[in-house]
Amino acid sequence: MNKFGFVLHPLSIDDVARKYPPAKYLPTSWVEGLLNRMPPKFLSQIANLRSDAGATADGCFVGCPATPRQLVEWPPERAYTRILQAIDMAARWGAKIVGLGAFTAVVGDKGLTLAERSSIGITTGNSYTVYTAIEGALKAADMMGIDAGNARAAVLGATGSIGRACALLLAPQVGALSLVGRRPDALQAIAEEVTDLRCETFTDVAEGLRDADIVLAVTSATEAIIGPNDVKPGAVVCDVARPRNASRALAEQRDDVLVIEGGAVAVPGEGFDFGFDFGFPPGLSYACMAETMILALEGRFDGYSLGPELRLEQVREMGALAQKHGFRLAGFRCFERTVSEEDIARRRLNAGR
Repeated sequence: MNKFGFVLHPLSIDDVARKYPPAKYLPTSWVEGLLNRMPPKFLSQIANLRSDAGATADGCFVGCPATPRQLVEWPPERAYTRILQAIDMAARWGAKIVGLGAFTAVVGDKGLTLAERSSIGITTGNSYTVYTAIEGALKAADMMGIDAGNARAAVLGATGSIGRACALLLAPQVGALSLVGRRPDALQAIAEEVTDLRCETFTDVAEGLRDADIVLAVTSATEAIIGPNDVKPGAVVCDVARPRNASRALAEQRDDVLVIEGGAVAVPGEGFDFGFDFGFPPGLSYACMAETMILALEGRFDGYSLGPELRLEQVREMGALAQKHGFRLAGFRCFERTVSEEDIARRRLNAGR
């Protein structure tokens, strides 16, 4: 049997409180202090995941007790040690490949050092995350009446591994592109990779998003950075980041803008149950989780989606493998709720389209 593991960690104190309710009444520093003392925890396992191609796999999910802020601010060696403890737990269970969730995929060199030190294969899941982000953003744009071929798209966090890949793959499908990030030299380097397209770079978020019809948000910020005044009427914001880049105020106050979560994927099998609550209803997973499952179903246990520059051929390959095994983009979601076609139509009308 092909077996996989997946490492998760709490994105906020609310996530900790799902498992330990008293945490919501404690100061963040206290909760993080308690997490410091906790070892990785076995969360659940699934049996007999069956793909449309007839392949099967078993999986386990391991919790890594650390918040995004801790993983970012800890010295890399300390973060590596904590994450490797979780990987080793999955390996002892029998996993042959492990996916890194959220900030465990960001620490240090984006999986390369962890892959070198692990006894089993590692993936960040970023290839399928990119594929579904672009697929979802373009589908949402069409539903909002946006002609992508004549639209301006913006990639917020363009200098990251996911952002760069999104920019290069999105460029041929839009009319103009804005690259938004903190490092002008890195932004310019990516702009030079984009050919035959009007491409501009920005270090200011509001300025970079102001004229964008389609926004892909993929930064590693630990707090929301897109507010209700940062995007134009009728825009689509596909928020791939975890924690989210888009603020709840943007989704709630702007009824002429569509905010969707990137990377929500329907798993083969009706209402497949993962055995624990990570904020999605049964049958749905994050794209990074799905990539790990797909690799296990394929019997491929080498490293995948590693390092600061994703290989575009891996993104395309993962899209094809997902289709082969029956993984598909799920309906749109925004802050733990389903976004209906009626809601999208209302927002499109409010935008004057």
